[in-house]
Amino acid sequence: MKKYQVAIIGTNIGAKHFENFQKLSERFNIHTLCGLTKDSIDKILHSKTETKISLNFDEVLKVKEIDIIDICLPPNLHFHACKKAMEAGKHVICEKPLVSSLAEVDELEKISKVTGKIVFPVFQYRYGLGFSKLKALINSGLTGKPLIASLETHWNRGKDYYSKQWRGTWEGEQGGAILSHSIHIHDLVSMILGPVSNIFAKLTTRVNDIEVEDCASLSIEMENGSLVTSSITLGAANDTTRLKFCFEGLTAESGASPDKPYNPADDKWSFLPRAPVKQSQIEDVLNKVKLPKSWYAGMFEEIANKLDGLPSDEVTLLDARRSLEFVTAVYNSSRLNKNIKIPIDKDNKLYNSWLPRKVN
Repeated sequence: MKKYQVAIIGTNIGAKHFENFQKLSERFNIHTLCGLTKDSIDKILHSKTETKISLNFDEVLKVKEIDIIDICLPPNLHFHACKKAMEAGKHVICEKPLVSSLAEVDELEKISKVTGKIVFPVFQYRYGLGFSKLKALINSGLTGKPLIASLETHWNRGKDYYSKQWRGTWEGEQGGAILSHSIHIHDLVSMILGPVSNIFAKLTTRVNDIEVEDCASLSIEMENGSLVTSSITLGAANDTTRLKFCFEGLTAESGASPDKPYNPADDKWSFLPRAPVKQSQIEDVLNKVKLPKSWYAGMFEEIANKLDGLPSDEVTLLDARRSLEFVTAVYNSSRLNKNIKIPIDKDNKLYNSWLPRKVN
């Protein structure tokens, strides 16, 4: 297996990427860490002197031995950074949201086909033991058809969080709680229940003095007929992420552990059958699930598997497109006060951008 040379671009969430790449040192080497200031880089590197530092993204792209550019920048910079990296002959890992419109993700798909380089969107919430158990139960047939699901993204974000000038703005963050916070939990629902059929959304700003939404309530219908409700706020007392799926055969629920609000896939899950006699069958399936790498490390491992031509479960460009289509439908529904059907075609007014016109 090849050891891939990675350049991390950005030192905010980039610090988490750095930490998790180190857990996979047999498959990745952090060649370069690029940031705005040397101080921001030094806070991450500490004594890891073999990692090179850079303050110039364009110079990093010129380094031939770098295989992967890992983009950890504010959302408004993602599209152009991804485009430049692929055109420089690099594979790309990019933090959420991948880009800021369906038009941009479709353009990245074209560039990927031309360059032969892969874009790996970041959805690290997918990886963990709890979610592996749920998928195993679905594959076993014990869950039966899905009926209904409920989601909670109840987090606490105040003045400290929004002290960074780009946060809370349409221009910098490109959206609010829908885009920057609940995007993960909505990706998980699509991963388990399949494509979304239609959405009705109510958005408001009630917690912070910001441009974008910080509270939302969504009613979602999936293509398979199951129904989902999603409750989102950035005004909770603490950070809680909770998922509950009711299938015809069992109910699956995350534990909403206070120490795992950003990793519900690795939380303690309960799996309760409607027919108690099925509990032993459930336990038989769960006991066979191997402990996977979780969170970012799990995601990075699947990227290495993909690049090595091994069986893989990486996040794809199609996954990111479905996520952005969901976001587009939410903003469309909220502004029109109507149910929005998916798929969204190129004639939709928000296909090129969901930003308010005054920002565009």
